[in-house]
Amino acid sequence: MAKKLVIKVTAGADAPERCSQAFTVAAVAAASGVEVSLWLTGESAWFALPGRAAGFELPHAAPLPDLLDSVLAAGQVTLCTQCAARRDITEKDVIAGVRIAGAQVFVQEAVADGAQALVY
Repeated sequence: MAKKLVIKVTAGADAPERCSQAFTVAAVAAASGVEVSLWLTGESAWFALPGRAAGFELPHAAPLPDLLDSVLAAGQVTLCTQCAARRDITEKDVIAGVRIAGAQVFVQEAVADGAQALVY
């Protein structure tokens, strides 16, 4: 089993099933004791803002705010630097506990010994 799971979610409300799958896998892994790093990129970048996850709906899926809270409590959530810049999101705008970092940090995490990277 991987010691760390690095999950990049590229989808948001534009592809709700893919988005929900990424958050679900991240939350389940974190609850299972796996070290989790969830990366918000593309349209999922909006979920780094307070209240935005509450507007996400997908029938028969766990509420996105609950999944995000689970990952924040037990893992790391990162907003892509370029994705944030394209949306005029700054560090002062994001939910407490969300960091902003770039591709270099993602690659570092993804290729680390014992890491498994997933992209949704």
